[in-house]
Amino acid sequence: MPELDKTYTPADVEARWYQRWLDDKCFEADPARVSEKRPAYSIVIPPPNVTGILTLGHVLNNTIQ
Repeated sequence: MPELDKTYTPADVEARWYQRWLDDKCFEADPARVSEKRPAYSIVIPPPNVTGILTLGHVLNNTIQ
């Protein structure tokens, strides 16, 4: 297994990934293309944010909603 670099250099891989995203039309919104493949859905309360610890405030807020 090759040794990893000490730091990550995004420029080494960004061009390749960006081109793939362009080829896959990731930046183009086409609702018809998506709706043909699966039914639409929506959620009332999105999943909790993973950047912090959940508290009783979250419980109260979700209960009220």
